[in-house]
Amino acid sequence: MQVTETLSEGLKRGFTITVPETEITGKREKRLAELGKTMQMPGFRPGKVPMSMVRKRYGDAVAAEIIEGAVNDASDKVLADRNLRPAMQPKLEVIKPGQNSDLEFTLQLEILPEITLPSLSEITLQKPTAEVTDAAVADALERLTKQRQSFEPVDPPRAAEKGEQLIVDFLGKIDGVPFDGGLGTDVPVVVAGDGFIPGFADQLVGLAPGETRVINVTFPAEYGAKELAGKDATFDITAKSLNIAKVPEADDAFAKQLGLESLADLQKDIANRIGQEYAQFSRMKQKRALLDALAERAQFTVPESLVEAEFAEIWRQVEQEKAAGRADPEDEAKDEATLKAEYQAIADRRVRLGLMVAEIGRANEISVTDQDLQRAMFAEAMKYRDQAMQVLEFFKNNPQAMDRFRGPIFEDKVVDYLLGQVQLKEVTVTPEELAADPES
Repeated sequence: MQVTETLSEGLKRGFTITVPETEITGKREKRLAELGKTMQMPGFRPGKVPMSMVRKRYGDAVAAEIIEGAVNDASDKVLADRNLRPAMQPKLEVIKPGQNSDLEFTLQLEILPEITLPSLSEITLQKPTAEVTDAAVADALERLTKQRQSFEPVDPPRAAEKGEQLIVDFLGKIDGVPFDGGLGTDVPVVVAGDGFIPGFADQLVGLAPGETRVINVTFPAEYGAKELAGKDATFDITAKSLNIAKVPEADDAFAKQLGLESLADLQKDIANRIGQEYAQFSRMKQKRALLDALAERAQFTVPESLVEAEFAEIWRQVEQEKAAGRADPEDEAKDEATLKAEYQAIADRRVRLGLMVAEIGRANEISVTDQDLQRAMFAEAMKYRDQAMQVLEFFKNNPQAMDRFRGPIFEDKVVDYLLGQVQLKEVTVTPEELAADPES
């Protein structure tokens, strides 16, 4: 095999590779001979079919198989001998086909850069923490009891007040014409509550069972049904019955309904859950600060092909959101050239961080195990509750689908490792500051 380097510029490499015709011919004839031993044809005993007939039946397929194998083997050897790590799948182009000639092809690729790992002990990050107060536990307990509230009918009937539940029939119209999806029967509505079109539930205050009322609303501009978004509508409302909420007492009996022994145990459980939530918020902020610190130190040349692929995926998502009417309001005020430049910078940052994280993981032998993937699969299935078994069955029948968990798991394991190596300075913040989006 002859290898000629044709390009060595930055991270780009190019080679012309020649495999002698004699080597290709030898492999091809050996493969045909193997097939001839098992080939069956009327009038011939097994293994006695003339080679001319074997070649006639299998010649073209074997030739293609041998060429493909030779190209792959030669390419792998070139990369291995030179210790080259491709950033993406190399591009191959056959120049001479290896039939009645040498096999000659070109190999072009971008390689991964040499990455100098940062000195982790020099990185100092804040570790925000918030105290779980008695007030926070009390608020959570109150929300929990309200979630378990039941409704009892009001007797005798009277006008509905804010917070009560009114059972209604309604018919929605636009310009006096009923629209699809605007009919409801025996629908429970919390008077002046959330969950309906803005202004709908507010206009039910004072409505008594047996009464009717026409209300006016405007669908939000971002309403899911495009044919209704931003339009004015009326609803014919018929009140049928009125219920008032009965909120259970927060006591030992309530705790036992939830599988705990006492109210004190329930309060302790709530405090633990709030603490876990605070810890998740804290980790998210630490992770973001860590990635920012790594990005500052990721000053190396990145493969153009990786950045182009990342940008193409980002831009595809941007165009999808725009087509669906969900474009970022900040983006709508910018021209396409400005947007592309901004997203190009985001793509570049993502690639740099991805390469840095991958190199840190490789250098420290961090890997994703089968057990990691199994845990992620079960966690994903539990999100669907009633369909959990179907989700597990899907992954069982499509094991390759679990590969989508691999990247996030690997990143989290590297982040966990790094947070154990950098300097963390604990700072106390309020729960609101802890939960706040750093972008806001």
